[in-house]
Amino acid sequence: MAAAKPTPTDSLSFCLAQLTAAAGEGPGGEKDTATSETPLGRALLALRTRHVKAAGGIERFRARGGLRPLLALLRRAAAADPAPPQASPGSAPSAVSAGPASPPGSAPSASSSSSPPARLRKTLDLGLSILANCCTEGACRAEVRRLGGILPLVTILQCVKTDSIQNRTARALGNLAMEPESCRDIHSAGAVPLLLESLTACQDSQCLQSVVRALRNLADSPQHRLALAQQGAVRPLAELLAATPDAALTSALVRALLELSRGCSRACAEQLSLGGGLGPLVSLASHPKWAVREATILTLANLCAQGLVRPALGNAGGVEVLLEELRRRRGPNGANPASQQPLVRAVCLLCREAINRARLRDAGGLELLMGLLGDSRARAWHPRVVAALGGFLYDTGALGRLQALGLVPLLTGQLCGEAGDEEEEGREAASWDFPEERTPERAEAGSFRSLRSWLISEGYVAGPGDVSPDWSPERCLPPEPSEPSSPAPGPTSLQTPRTLCTPRRNPATTTEEPWGREGPALLLLSRFSQVPDPSGALVTGPALCGLLAYVTGAPGPPNPRALRILARLTCNPACLEAFVRSYGAALLRAWLVLGVAPDDWPAPRARPALRSQHRELGEMLLQNLTVQAESPFGVGALTHLLLSGSPEDRVACALTLPFICRKPSLWRRLLLDQGGLRLLLTALTRPAPHPLFLFFAADSLSCLQGLMSPTVSLVLPPAIPLDLDLPSPCLYEPLLGPAPVSAPDLHFLLDSGLRLPAQRATSATASPFFRALLAGSFVEAQMDLVPLRGLSPSAAWPVLHHLHGCRGCGAALGPVPPPGQPLLGSEAEEALEAAGRFLLPGLEEELEEAVGRIHLGPQGGPESVGEVFRLGRPRLAAHCARWTLGPGQCPRKRALALVGLVEAAGEEAGPLTEALLAVVMGAEAGGRGPSVDF
Repeated sequence: MAAAKPTPTDSLSFCLAQLTAAAGEGPGGEKDTATSETPLGRALLALRTRHVKAAGGIERFRARGGLRPLLALLRRAAAADPAPPQASPGSAPSAVSAGPASPPGSAPSASSSSSPPARLRKTLDLGLSILANCCTEGACRAEVRRLGGILPLVTILQCVKTDSIQNRTARALGNLAMEPESCRDIHSAGAVPLLLESLTACQDSQCLQSVVRALRNLADSPQHRLALAQQGAVRPLAELLAATPDAALTSALVRALLELSRGCSRACAEQLSLGGGLGPLVSLASHPKWAVREATILTLANLCAQGLVRPALGNAGGVEVLLEELRRRRGPNGANPASQQPLVRAVCLLCREAINRARLRDAGGLELLMGLLGDSRARAWHPRVVAALGGFLYDTGALGRLQALGLVPLLTGQLCGEAGDEEEEGREAASWDFPEERTPERAEAGSFRSLRSWLISEGYVAGPGDVSPDWSPERCLPPEPSEPSSPAPGPTSLQTPRTLCTPRRNPATTTEEPWGREGPALLLLSRFSQVPDPSGALVTGPALCGLLAYVTGAPGPPNPRALRILARLTCNPACLEAFVRSYGAALLRAWLVLGVAPDDWPAPRARPALRSQHRELGEMLLQNLTVQAESPFGVGALTHLLLSGSPEDRVACALTLPFICRKPSLWRRLLLDQGGLRLLLTALTRPAPHPLFLFFAADSLSCLQGLMSPTVSLVLPPAIPLDLDLPSPCLYEPLLGPAPVSAPDLHFLLDSGLRLPAQRATSATASPFFRALLAGSFVEAQMDLVPLRGLSPSAAWPVLHHLHGCRGCGAALGPVPPPGQPLLGSEAEEALEAAGRFLLPGLEEELEEAVGRIHLGPQGGPESVGEVFRLGRPRLAAHCARWTLGPGQCPRKRALALVGLVEAAGEEAGPLTEALLAVVMGAEAGGRGPSVDF
């Protein structure tokens, strides 16, 4: 079959030549469009269908300079239209100013009054189609902008109202708008009102899609989105969405609304609502096409940024749609966490209106928010979620549900958590329960007025002036019920605001309270603390740790609300047993008074230097508990816990009593007469019920010792004689050396072969053992060289000194290793064993005193206490107990010493219990403490 005969239009050069000639830029000068249209039409058709669509065709067309004559042709064709419509206000300039005018004196004839417009429109159709295709490439978009091609397109959009031309012009503008610079020029040229006019006047689906796409691409920045909304671009899109059945147009409209609603402005929300777009958007959230469904849901989420539209959005079913989508994305097969962010923000914003909170609660939103708050991967959203939950502050049913779901420990964990990266919401995102009023005075935003009326009716405030008009659960705090029984917590410096917001005003005071990142969490915790019995939620280990960590770890003065919460809890009789069971009182004393937090134990960590303020607060809180404990109700509660509680409760009660009981009759009866002290001591070697149990126990025993003997001062252990500082003269040295003063008549032979001189008569009187050995009927009585088995030279040295009458000469210090080295297996243990074997009790006491002096003296530390106790000597055990419970001992060292004692005691708790009991009881009246029947 013969090949098709080539035509002139197969040549790009021929087509460009026709285009250039028609544009009036060729060698032939200006051409009459009517006489040159037939070859021009074929050239334009070939360019559109063949040359531009070929691989690399757009680049070749641009490189050959085709864009300049194409734009010139479009100018001429637009200028030749005989009946341009009247320009609307704000529209683009007329065609006269946009391009070359028609040749002078060329009035249209009767025959050309109808046909030229048809030919011109065909030229425009083809030329605009070519230009729109070329503008799909970035280099062509830049070239068109450089050649000033935007203004002619706007002129065509204004003058030629044919659907096909409007379609292609909008398509070209939409492609050009993909460049930020071109987008700015299109806005400046006044194209937006013309596109909106086409949107309302056009009936063709393709044309509408092109116009909608152009508007979407023109919404490329916050400034342009705001400009589009202010020019009324959103309402016709919403109306069209509500009316069109066309699936392709619906998809284009949803995508455009998504772009226009980013950073949703007030104008955008108003127009979308007035245009009836909320209902269709909610319906489209279940669209089978994923792209439509995704764009719809994100648009709904964007709309939640405007408070004025949220109630209507809830009425349309938006709350349930957004909750369900967020629940799906958080499921095991859901999307990545980043895709959840706009939905989390939307759901949290929906909590600002009462009607939406009710819908959210009924749809399972509380469980979803709690899941977010407990998810470590959603840490950046936690402050926003807590602020959202603050909207349920006065919803008793919701608060009960949140408490059952474990909100309180999560809130206390938020107090010292890292701040999220969430942006601040604008004023327009505030609650729309009561719309903003345009009055000269400041508007009362959110649900303030209803809350203020409720507070006044319930008697929590005396009048409207007690509450700031700027209050909202997300921004500032409401007044709390006055509690005369709760003393003002802490010193003044602890109440100084860190960051100030609109203060709570009272006619009698001008104090201002801070509202920082922790404000919403503290507001909810304060609400929980005001119920009759908050002990189950707030008086627990995690909750108290969170509050105390915030109070002591805040970078500045803590929020006074946190101090009031602690004061309220310690003043509530219903919380007393919970403070005892949870070791709360011991925790308050350790953290605030002694400065030891759970994460400071056993290794210390750096803390802010506010020790005096924290100590004062801790003492005040413990005094509150003391008032409760010494009341008739408290006495009964403590007695019941100690006598009838579970084993764990009984131990906790015995440990807590020295901290909160100051009446001797009460603590003596409970701790001494009813066995509380023995119960605590016995529990030391059992599994610890609290991470700080041994620290608490050491502090409790020390406090009890102080209660029994308040005048005892820190001294060295009484069993250590002070004359060790001045060694006594040595009586054994005269026997040593090459020329002894008195000749020895006896030598002791050690296993090592060393011979030690001695005097038989002096040695025989030292103990019954040596009397029988050296002066009795044994063979050694006749020997001059008596073997002493099982003794090293260092262990034998204090024995020989003691046999010859040395007391306090320093020989007992020789076998004792320095602190830090083990005593078990040392020569000191060997010497002690020898002293017992040779029936030398005086030497045993002297060696024990030497061990205590070296390991439990100024050079020793808490780690030495366990080493000394492991020797198993009752006197040394008493030394260890006195060192541990000494009234001037550092609390941390005391606790570390008790840890060492418990480890050394192992399963044999009897010696440790008796040693500690003897020290605690013997501290009263010089060791003449009361006899206790255990």
